[in-house]
Amino acid sequence: FTSYISSLMQREQSKYKMKNIIDDDDEEKETLVSVADEINDNDAKTTKSNATNHRKISLKFVVLIILCLQNSCFTVLRRYSQGVLRETYSKHEVLCVAEVIKIVFSAYVIYKHRDKSDGPFRLHIMHLLKSSKKMFMLSLIYGLMNILSFVALRNVSAGVFTICAQLKILTTATFSTVMLNRRYSWVKWRALASLFIGVLLFSEPSWNSTAGASVADGNFMLGTSAVLIEVTLSGFASIYFEKVVKTDTEQLNIWERNFQLAFGSFPVYILFILSSHGGEVGYFGGWSIITFILALFGAAGGLLVALSIKYGDAILKTLATAGAIVISSVFDHLLFDGELTAVMVLAGGVVIFAIIDYTFDPSPKYDTIRCSTAGSAAGSSVGSPSKETRV
Repeated sequence: FTSYISSLMQREQSKYKMKNIIDDDDEEKETLVSVADEINDNDAKTTKSNATNHRKISLKFVVLIILCLQNSCFTVLRRYSQGVLRETYSKHEVLCVAEVIKIVFSAYVIYKHRDKSDGPFRLHIMHLLKSSKKMFMLSLIYGLMNILSFVALRNVSAGVFTICAQLKILTTATFSTVMLNRRYSWVKWRALASLFIGVLLFSEPSWNSTAGASVADGNFMLGTSAVLIEVTLSGFASIYFEKVVKTDTEQLNIWERNFQLAFGSFPVYILFILSSHGGEVGYFGGWSIITFILALFGAAGGLLVALSIKYGDAILKTLATAGAIVISSVFDHLLFDGELTAVMVLAGGVVIFAIIDYTFDPSPKYDTIRCSTAGSAAGSSVGSPSKETRV
């Protein structure tokens, strides 16, 4: 009997050990499965993140190319209009008509994509107009920049103006670091410096052929100060618009912001037209089908700049402008026998490589943008206290 009881106990102990071994194996299997699932999830997230980054870079590059081509076509067409056809229309009238086109087109897009639950379209437009103070301020800055350009060209030579105007590249990047807390890698800073030097050298025929620094009866200090203030305002305006589009508490889409900006710019250009009495040939004199196409290109440029800021940043617009200088000069040489020296060719290569270097920078991205806190008022200043969000 004792031996029987002992054998039963041994059998139960064996069963218990086997059960523990099986349980341990099951736990180990579950752990392995859990680790494998986690690795697969991480791989999937990494793949998705890489795909998203590639799409963003591709989209940014597409917008850059389109904006560059638009700027080039606009420049070449204006060269044909004023240099070959000798048309004498007022540039402010062209810009004013471009703003009207932007207003109509933006309103159409807003109407087609609006949420029916937001109420009548008319009320939505009224709300956009009432909340457009920030965009109206930007319109005033653009108007002031036009006045400063006029003052500068009345007091300094075109060469000095061209040299100082290239500083827009650096002022835009500087305001980006100050207002958006964005940090650029050394590769990007090197690319921007190369871009500045390349554009400056490419413009060599303009500033090197000028005999003097100032025009007759001009004030050199006044003209230089005017153009330096203009390039500073240009950098500020570009980053201000990007900050409003991306971080403002009242999140409006890019078409609504375009509508506000165009509506604010319209009365500014009307004032310019009235002050100049319509230019040399009167109000809307000297217009042709080419002039109207120029206005269409101008409107398209404004819309593309907004898209470039939405899908990229304000620097993207600067890159497109620099690239357009090179492309339009090449077209000008081919079509109108414009100047294209060996220095310009080498400088154009520097500009192109700088754009590629900046766009495809492999450095780790650690840019940050200061976003307004959710609790701040919708009408607060764009530069209000904020928290940082990685972009």
